[in-house]
Amino acid sequence: MTATVTAPAPTPVRKTGKPKQNREAIFLFLPALLPVLLLSVYPLIRGIALGFTDARAGLNVDTSFIGFENFSKLLHNGLFWDSFRIGIIWTLSVTILQFVAALGLALLLNTTIRFRGVARTIALIPWAMPPVVVAIMWRLLLHPTNGPVNEILQKLHLTDHPINFLGDFSTALPAVIVVGIWVGMPMTTITLLAGLQGIDRSLYEAAAVDGASAWSQFWNITLPQLRTVIVAITSLDMIWNFNSFGLVYVLTAGGPGGKTMLPMLFAYNEAFRYGNFGMAAAMGDVMVVIIIVFLAFYLRNRLRSEA
Repeated sequence: MTATVTAPAPTPVRKTGKPKQNREAIFLFLPALLPVLLLSVYPLIRGIALGFTDARAGLNVDTSFIGFENFSKLLHNGLFWDSFRIGIIWTLSVTILQFVAALGLALLLNTTIRFRGVARTIALIPWAMPPVVVAIMWRLLLHPTNGPVNEILQKLHLTDHPINFLGDFSTALPAVIVVGIWVGMPMTTITLLAGLQGIDRSLYEAAAVDGASAWSQFWNITLPQLRTVIVAITSLDMIWNFNSFGLVYVLTAGGPGGKTMLPMLFAYNEAFRYGNFGMAAAMGDVMVVIIIVFLAFYLRNRLRSEA
C-alpha cells in the first residue's frame, strides 16, 4: 500500500500595508514640499538656465540661447571680479570677527552672572530686527553731522572733525563690516551658548583637580568639545554673509565708488538697473558654484566630525 504524502498548505502572505503607508506619507509631505519646489527649486533652476541666454528687460523681447558667452564675458569683467574680492574680504572679516565676539559673549552668558536671562534676551535684539531697519538705524548713528557716534568721538577728543563713515573711501567697508558683525553675532552667540551648555561639567571639575588653569581648560576642553558646533555655525555664517544684500544695499548701495560693492549688489545692478537679466543670471550661477563649495566644505567637516 503506497502512503500518500500531503504537502503542507502554503502559509498565507500577510500584507504589511507599507505601500499604503508610503502613499499616505507622500500626501502628508506634499503641502510642505510644493512651496519649496515652486518658490525655491524652480526659481533656482530657472535662474541657472537664464545665465545661458541673452535675456533682457522689456516686453516681447526675444531671448536666445547663447551658451557660455555670458561666462566668457565675465572672465574679462574686472569690475565683477573686484566685487568678488570685496565680497571675500567682507565674508571672511565678518565671519571671523563675528565668531570671536560671539564666543566671548557666549562664555560670559554661560557664567552665573546677575540678570543672566535679561542679558540673553538683550543679546538677541539685533537678530530679531529686520536688516532694513538695522541699516536705517546705523545710517542715523553714523551720520557725519547729526549722528551720535561722531558727536561722542568729538566730545572724547578722538577726532576734531566729523567722519563720513559710510561715504569715505577708507572707512566705508570697515563701517559696513562692523554693522554686519553686530547683526549676525546674536545667532552665532546662541548657537555657541547651546554648545557650551552641552559640555559635561565633570570635565572641568577633573581639570581643576589636576591644577589646570582657566586658559588650559578653555584650550583643551571647551574648544575641542565645541568643534562640531564651530564648524557648523562658521560654515553657515560664511554662506549667509557671502549672500548678504539688504543690509549693505540700504547702508551704502555699493558705494562710495564701489568700495562696498558685494557680488550680490553687482548682479542686482546688472539685472534691474541695466536690464541684462542673462548676464546677471550668469553672475548668480557663479555665486551658486561658490555656495556649493561652501556647502561641500560644511558637509564634509560635519560627516568627518561625526564619524
